[in-house]
Formats: sequence, C-alpha cells, structure tokens
Amino acid sequence: MSAKISLPPGVHRVVSGGREYFYYQKGRGTAHAGERIKLPNNPQTPEFWVAVRQAQGIVGPIPTDTIGALIDAYIVAWPVLPRKLAPSTQDHYRRHLEVVRAAWGNLSTDHLRPSHVQALIEKIGAAKPGRANNVLDAMKAMFSWASGPRELVGRDPTHGVRRFEAGAGHKPWTPAQLKFADETLTGVLRRAYVLARYTGQRVSDLVRLGPTDIDEGGFSLPQKKTGFQPWCPIFPELEAEMATWEKRPGPYLIQETGKGAGKPFSTNQLWKELDKARERHPELEGAVWHGLRANAVIRLRQANYTGQQISDMVGMSIEMIERYCRHADRKAGGQAVLREMKERNKTKAVKL
Repeated sequence: MSAKISLPPGVHRVVSGGREYFYYQKGRGTAHAGERIKLPNNPQTPEFWVAVRQAQGIVGPIPTDTIGALIDAYIVAWPVLPRKLAPSTQDHYRRHLEVVRAAWGNLSTDHLRPSHVQALIEKIGAAKPGRANNVLDAMKAMFSWASGPRELVGRDPTHGVRRFEAGAGHKPWTPAQLKFADETLTGVLRRAYVLARYTGQRVSDLVRLGPTDIDEGGFSLPQKKTGFQPWCPIFPELEAEMATWEKRPGPYLIQETGKGAGKPFSTNQLWKELDKARERHPELEGAVWHGLRANAVIRLRQANYTGQQISDMVGMSIEMIERYCRHADRKAGGQAVLREMKERNKTKAVKL
C-alpha cells in the first residue's frame, strides 16, 4: 500500500527484512547530499507528513482550516497532550474520525454546525447506535482539544448533540450456562472461562495474564484498552483451579494444538475457541466472553461490595457496573420482598 503513494522530493523508501522504512535526504546521490533523516514508517498517517515538513525545514502551525486538516493536527498532537491517550484509545479515535473525514474532510471548520453533526449521528445511529456514540465521542474529544486556549476553532459544533441511550450491556451467562460450563469445559477453554468469570477482565487482558502478574494474592495488570490497573483478588474458586495448572513461565492461556501449539492465544483465537464450543454445545448459545465480565461484577455486587470497590477490582466504570447490575439488583430486591411477605404470612398462620 505504501508503494502506491507518491512520495515528495527527497523522500525515499527502503525495504529491509520485509519491512518498509522511509527517509528524507536532500540531494541524495549527489556530492551535496544533506543529512539522512528517519521518517515514520507509515506515509498514510498525518505524523509522516508533518515529519516531512519538518525535515524540509518548513515551519509554522499545521493547517486547521478544514475538518480534515483539524483531524490531522489533533492526531499529531496526541504524543504531547497533558493527559495521554492509551494506544487503544488512539486507535478508537482514529478509526471513528475517519467517518468524520469522509463526511466533511474538505469543509471549513467554521462551516460545520451542530445541525450537521446531529444529522450524521442520527443517520449512523438509526442502524448502529453504538457506532454513532463512538463517532460523537471522538468528535467531542477533538473539538474540546481545539477549543479554548488553542483557539483553533471558534465554536464547538458538537455542543448540544446527545449520545444515544446506552443499552444494558452484554448479557451475563445464565445460571444454567455457568453450571454447564463448570461441569463440561476442559483444557485451555476452561482456564479462560474461570479466569474470565472470577477476574471480570476483557479477553484482550485474559490472554496476557500469567504468574508474573500476581501481586500479594491478586492480579495486577494494566488493562490493554484503558491503561487502568485494577487489583483483581484471586478468589478461592479461582485459586483452587489454578492449583491444578502446571507451573511454567508465560501467560496461562497457551494454544494446545495446531501450528501455534505452545504459543500464547490472541484475542481472536480465543474467540474462535468459544465459537467452536457454542457450535458443539447448544447450552452455550448466546454466551460471549464479555458476558462473564458482567457475571463477575454482579457476583461482587451481590456480595455487598460498593461500586467503587468493584471498579478497583475489575477496572470497570461505576456507571457500567450500575448498568450491568440493574436487573440483578431489582430481581434481588423483589425476591427479598417476596421472602419477607412469606415470613409474615407464615407467622400469621401460626398465630391462628
């Protein structure tokens, strides 16, 4: 893909070890060749072209007069933001800002209005409300950065545009599914299941967990998506399972068969393992890894831990914890009332 891009004068491409590298050198191949300057490896990113400008000695502010240019300037600024963005957040914003670029890349920043943003978000949200929220979040972050002291935009066109109401989140595994998994799953799939159920971590973190992440009776591992570092207690149920695992370095989840035997699982590979299990066992229909994250927080809530305590243990926002636990809390509350009424009726019957 990189070879198809027209490179400016002084920029040349080198392929070594199957990888592409780019350099700027004024007068290359002549007696007056200048300094050879290493450039970013991807010419399709704003960082590459900013580096070219700097190598050429072009100084001054990066243009921000169009939405496309503003997106480029925002991405280039990420490394120097006071509050750093996790790599996963950068990927998330970059992906969804491309939707904005496709819609208004050549439009003047002064001409983008809230009504335009509202129309785009409603159009996307009609079919994919989650994606619409992601696009809006990325836009809000960009215009928040561009507003205020930076004075790159005169007003924020996302002001007043509302997100779609969040859903209930991924469904937890049912009691029947948990019982079936406890009694049926074996091998690495069982390991992944018990790790997910009792730590509440995302798949991207489950595949990284290993003995070196144990910290005084719990797991302490920065989350790949957010960078947040929870402390997950190793509960007795998980501890009993872990006692049966062989002691070896590296992550707990290692591929057992195929060309990748002995290598760690990727997120996609672990999803494929669950897909195979669902095909073999109809009892697991609808079960997803993230549902066990919901099971974990519901279990902790029912054990009377606070939202903040659960957040510290699982690394989930209190808002999301409330969302996952809402149904379970209502059910538990209703069952408590039912038990109390039965006790009252029982007492009255005895008195009669």
